[in-house]
Amino acid sequence: MRTGITAFSIALFACAMASADNNTPWKAGVARAVITPEKSVWLAGYGSKRAPDGKLHELWMKALALEDDKGNRAVLITSDFQGVPRSMSDRVFAQLKEKYRLERQHVMFTFSHNHCGPRLGDDLIDYYPVEAEQEALVAEYTDAMVTKTVALVGDALANLAPAKLQQGEGRCTFAVNRRNNREADVPNLIAEGKPLVGPVDHTVPVLTVTRPDGKLTAILFGYACHPTTLSFLTWCGDYPGFAQKELEEKYPGATAMFVNTCGGDQNPLPRRKVELCEKYGHMLAVGVEETLQTPLKPISGGLKTSFALVDLPYQHVMTREELQALSTDSNGIKARWSTRMLKKLDNGHQFEAAYPYPLHAWRLGNEMLVIGMGAETVVDYALRFKTEFGPGTWVCGYADDMISYIPSRRVWDEGGYEGGSNLYEYGRPALRWADDIETRIAAGVQRLVKQVRQ
Repeated sequence: MRTGITAFSIALFACAMASADNNTPWKAGVARAVITPEKSVWLAGYGSKRAPDGKLHELWMKALALEDDKGNRAVLITSDFQGVPRSMSDRVFAQLKEKYRLERQHVMFTFSHNHCGPRLGDDLIDYYPVEAEQEALVAEYTDAMVTKTVALVGDALANLAPAKLQQGEGRCTFAVNRRNNREADVPNLIAEGKPLVGPVDHTVPVLTVTRPDGKLTAILFGYACHPTTLSFLTWCGDYPGFAQKELEEKYPGATAMFVNTCGGDQNPLPRRKVELCEKYGHMLAVGVEETLQTPLKPISGGLKTSFALVDLPYQHVMTREELQALSTDSNGIKARWSTRMLKKLDNGHQFEAAYPYPLHAWRLGNEMLVIGMGAETVVDYALRFKTEFGPGTWVCGYADDMISYIPSRRVWDEGGYEGGSNLYEYGRPALRWADDIETRIAAGVQRLVKQVRQ
């Protein structure tokens, strides 16, 4: 009798597990790796030499692998890097294709744009004084990060297991449109209760990954704002780092992952103090936690991915004579850039008339659409595409390649830092984009979305 009951129980358990798997149309795998440099690679951004003086908390790279019931896969990588250049990400994509048969459309490599993270490859190469020892350290670190990224994705794929995906949307309000509100005025405006102006995106999209036993495995969330609260010399993840740390302490065993949606013209204001950075991280974590307390929308099965490189033309490609005139400019970045461009011409290089801009569209079930866009997209893109494609649309900037600012037509017409003649800072062979790049990007996104929604 005891043997019969045991066999019956085992059979019931097996049927229950099979039923659970059938009702779980997704598999998900999560992996994480510390990327804090062990050597004195300079901190990235701000146009100056910044040698690290310590660590506030670790820097991280994380990966979420997804697989539907037909075996279609996608991997999202998030990181505390300031910017991943094409010269690095292309190496990662090539190795992922060779080792795991992941095509470019299956992988999105995002970076938070954190300015308390390390330099990588030739990203913003002309921002920094040229020092041979530092260049060697950056090259060594970048090589190590290519290897680590590929291994990280492999770990996430190895961890694929049945999972439930759900999404929701919260709110957080510290991001300020820096084009329309002078930084020095913001504290008084806030204290006086006066409204700030300019377009913003204060939504906090949230995706959860839960195992069949109810265990929360991953929390993916986004926000549109520069991680530039801090400008000191200490490694940390800025406000996204504090937000992820708080969420992981709140939900033990879960991996928190951050994507910068479209924060190219958004700043955390006021700023420059660690207490403010902690405050903003807490505000964002609360926005996520409040969302997790509400009914989340399940994501049905089915994954489709698409990818394209869309040529973005320059307004005018620099000539040798124009570069020679700028090679002694009082602006150090501009002088280094023009001198390096002249050397490229001397070596027989011909400047391209356009830049290949990466775009992704992923459809998760019938409820979620993820649009991935390269570089520093301004908030107009998120507002436009979320309106155009409807609820459940995520618009992620800072994906695959740290090219430059990507202005909307509105921002291009207004000019200023994000829309004006500053492409030299990013090493492009021109000063400004052509005026139709939003039209070109929008057409590319529309084609990709149509492909994944068919």
